[in-house]
Amino acid sequence: MPEPVTLHGRTLRLEPLAEHHVEALALAAAEDRGSYVFTPVPHGVEATRRYVADALTAAATGRALPFVTVRAVDGLVVGSTRFCELDYWQGPVPWPPAPRGPLGPVATAIPDATEIGGTWLSGRAQGTGINTEAKLLMLRHAFETWGVRRVSLRADARNLRSRAAIERLGATLDGVHRAHSRGLDGKVRGTAFYSILDEEWPRVRERLEERVGAWPSPTDVRSLIPA
Repeated sequence: MPEPVTLHGRTLRLEPLAEHHVEALALAAAEDRGSYVFTPVPHGVEATRRYVADALTAAATGRALPFVTVRAVDGLVVGSTRFCELDYWQGPVPWPPAPRGPLGPVATAIPDATEIGGTWLSGRAQGTGINTEAKLLMLRHAFETWGVRRVSLRADARNLRSRAAIERLGATLDGVHRAHSRGLDGKVRGTAFYSILDEEWPRVRERLEERVGAWPSPTDVRSLIPA
């Protein structure tokens, strides 16, 4: 499975999620829960403890690589995100096709495709550019360090805000799986699936770098965001 790594940007850093992040994540998730209608975000310390434990179990089995999102100017934890659905294409072609673990040594394996998901930000971090730069860091790591062929993203089809954010990244809508699963509200939901391919990455990277470069410097950001 891929080794845990810290990704550094101008306005944030993505640290490997760990048990010591529980209380800080709980505080971040409690700020303003109005935007979490379609997004599974833990509520309270005990729920956050279970959330972190589940994420670490997924990481230990090679199914995910979870991060905590930390604001660079002051070290404040403002959310979480992860690589998930890590898929390895080495060896014989399986049938039926399905994600699978690596065939070789686990410690040195890298995926051929992955998904970015489980993303949420505290109320104060939303709309500040942190999400855009976090996606740039993760996409750069996936395409340029791992050398993946595809990065996928998905959203509840009703979540127009998340879908718009994914589309602003430059991802292509692959389609909507109708009546795909149950949503957080218990209703049957469709799921919108998006992807970015390796041959599309240079164009997407240029677009994202322009957007991130237009954001104020970290020193200026300190005066723009609430404490």
